[in-house]
Amino acid sequence: MATETVAGEGRVHRRELVAVVTSDKMDKTRVVVVTRRVKDLAFKKYVNKRAKFKAHDEKNEAKVGDRVLLVESRPLSAEKRWRIVKVLEKAKES
Repeated sequence: MATETVAGEGRVHRRELVAVVTSDKMDKTRVVVVTRRVKDLAFKKYVNKRAKFKAHDEKNEAKVGDRVLLVESRPLSAEKRWRIVKVLEKAKES
């Protein structure tokens, strides 16, 4: 469960996801896309499923194309439920 506590600590275990930043136009907010591959039950082929989230970025560090680590958090606004913990990989500049 997402609300289990870690043994010996009072902290709640939170879900973590790896995502790619698609928009950085808002202040302290990034739009990110999480992509996962699942097998289609009818056609027996793998398809990509995507989910878009708004994530809080306190220092405005993440830019478009960066891979980031997200952590589930309390509701920060009407649509924000995730925080960016760190930038895993910077976007390639062209």
